[in-house]
Amino acid sequence: MTAPQPSAPLAADAAPTPETRPRIYVACLAAYNNGCLHGRWIDATTPDEVMAEVCAMLAASPLPDAEEWAIHDYEGFEGAHLSEYASFETVCNLADFIAEHGRLGALVHRHFGDDLEQAEASFDDYAGTYASRADFAEDLHRDTGTEIPAALEYYIDWSALARDMELGGDIMVFETGFEVVHVFWTR
Repeated sequence: MTAPQPSAPLAADAAPTPETRPRIYVACLAAYNNGCLHGRWIDATTPDEVMAEVCAMLAASPLPDAEEWAIHDYEGFEGAHLSEYASFETVCNLADFIAEHGRLGALVHRHFGDDLEQAEASFDDYAGTYASRADFAEDLHRDTGTEIPAALEYYIDWSALARDMELGGDIMVFETGFEVVHVFWTR
């Protein structure tokens, strides 16, 4: 069976702009443990750049010889989750993924239990953006040349067909807005 051609993501799913690049708030744990808030918001660019910013933040700590840190907050990750001790490589890779795929990427990332490798691989099987699951099922059958007699057209329940495909494990569907669904093949 040939899949319909993927369509481009809609504007509502656009990836973050450079001005809204995902970033993390890294706190100095020495200061935190002594009742003082000291930290810095850092753009998730490259692991080396993030580490350099963390070292600068620790050097400016109100407590001498500060060396421990933790991620206490983050923004721009569109709902994806980060551990407070996530490696900077993980943070930056996830930021790149979110920058490329936006909210849809965050939903897929969470679907796979925050496994970025699986989330990235799933985009190899992206079927496209549709107004509904039913539209996907109908497009699939029309694009594959399935002949439907005119007398039967109104008896086909495209929503039920799409639901069965989803429940049967043939597709994954993510909703990112009103009348915006993204379909992925799973087999």
